[in-house]
Amino acid sequence: MVKLTRIYTRTGDKGDTGLGDGTRVAKHDLRVEAFGTVDEANATLGLAQLHAEGELAELLSRVQNDLFDVGADLCTPEQENPPYPPLRVTAGQVEYLEARIDACNAELATLRSFILPGGTPLAAHLHLARTVARRAERAVTALMTEQPVNPEVLRYLNRLSDLLFVLARRANGNGERDVLWVPGANR
Repeated sequence: MVKLTRIYTRTGDKGDTGLGDGTRVAKHDLRVEAFGTVDEANATLGLAQLHAEGELAELLSRVQNDLFDVGADLCTPEQENPPYPPLRVTAGQVEYLEARIDACNAELATLRSFILPGGTPLAAHLHLARTVARRAERAVTALMTEQPVNPEVLRYLNRLSDLLFVLARRANGNGERDVLWVPGANR
């Protein structure tokens, strides 16, 4: 468990930061960009959770915790025979999201158009979280072009954005209050 007794360390004052394995990299490193964007997605879920209740609030809490696992995984570069086993995202975490997506999607009205982000405050926040999760996914794919990354991280982020999409529709009265795109409506 982490124990933080002091928040500032001054170790990053020259533009670098420490990874989970102790190595130091520039704060603009692709790995830092990837786990930083995951952290941003997590923060947007915190905003969404302000509007959530019951089972949905519990689901968002679980996802937020899993996003810390994703960040920890990304923060620790892959290596053979590490001195300490790093925390890695598992296929089970991805499968959990898939099961939630299937369950939520089964209750939704049929999708007949693209959806504009909006509707209820909860749906709007979930759409925002979805777009940040997609950005995190893009950051991870950029990182993967240069360094090995646990493939379950990418799968998790891909499923997460899908989950947030169906949860936003659910927050919009199971799709009844979705804001639909009308192509060319303002020509």
